[in-house]
Amino acid sequence: MRRTRPVGRRVRRPLIALFAAAALLLGGGVPAYAEPDEGGTKKLRDALAATAKAHIEAKGKLDSSKARQKQLTKQLAAVEVRLVELTAQVGEVAAQSYRMGRLTPTAMLLNSASPEEFLDRAASLDLMAQRDGKRLRGLAEVREQARQAKVAVDTEVREQQKQVAVMNNKKKEAEAALAEVSSGSSGGFSGGNSASARPAPRNSDGSWPSESCSLNDPTSSGCITPRTLNALNQTKAAGYKRYVNCFDNRPSGEHPKGRACDFSAAAGGFENRSATGGDRAYGDSLAAWHVRNANRLGVLYVIWYRQIWHPGTGWRSYGGSGSPAADHTNHVHLSMY
Repeated sequence: MRRTRPVGRRVRRPLIALFAAAALLLGGGVPAYAEPDEGGTKKLRDALAATAKAHIEAKGKLDSSKARQKQLTKQLAAVEVRLVELTAQVGEVAAQSYRMGRLTPTAMLLNSASPEEFLDRAASLDLMAQRDGKRLRGLAEVREQARQAKVAVDTEVREQQKQVAVMNNKKKEAEAALAEVSSGSSGGFSGGNSASARPAPRNSDGSWPSESCSLNDPTSSGCITPRTLNALNQTKAAGYKRYVNCFDNRPSGEHPKGRACDFSAAAGGFENRSATGGDRAYGDSLAAWHVRNANRLGVLYVIWYRQIWHPGTGWRSYGGSGSPAADHTNHVHLSMY
């Protein structure tokens, strides 16, 4: 069952402030609520989203091209086998003509001993002409098919080279954008090894369809995209059922577009302290699971515990302002395509 807060967003903060004040007066240790923060500047967030989308689109085109090339290669192999067969058949016709010398149809007919033999030879000549003509036409057609198949394969190879170049460029752009908040590659997280998510719907060519913030967000009073809802539901189905909030009316980022969710590490919700122990292990596993299923779900990037996963760069360090919210040490951030 989805964990929900006992109070609404509008009255939550005053109540939390009241509880925190009471806790201080009474000497209690109740952790304060910490609003999740996507981290970085608007420029950085826009760059991350743009480069991740471009990388995913190029990767999709690359995979489609590889699939087409594989099919074309099979077709070319079959055509080449047929080409060998027809070449041999035409070779037989040429060899037969050589053995018979310059015997012409007219000579064959004139050498007929009777009218009946004349008609038989005429019929045979017609059949031979049809057979040999068919073989020659077939050879020419198959040669053209082979030529076209080779051109198509070469076209796919060039397309793949183009998309690889795009991916490399987007990787460089993402690394440049991250340079101000990242010290380089990082180790990522373990756990969440199951690629069990139900894939989100794609277009017939394998690309992601364009989606708007059109569905009610079950975690708030806002909206989310169908792909985000699928990711949310699949995350819960995989066993990650602690508090989550998706839509948030922020000035920038993916949350106000219904394309992001924040998953609390603590069982009771977002806390103003870094996750440790079981909460840290929960966040590690959840972040790893999202990356493992990124291609199935349509993930743009994941941020957790001072690290960010981008499809073009992999895991890299990611520093915020130092608070648990900004450093993402109290929640896992998931952005969707």
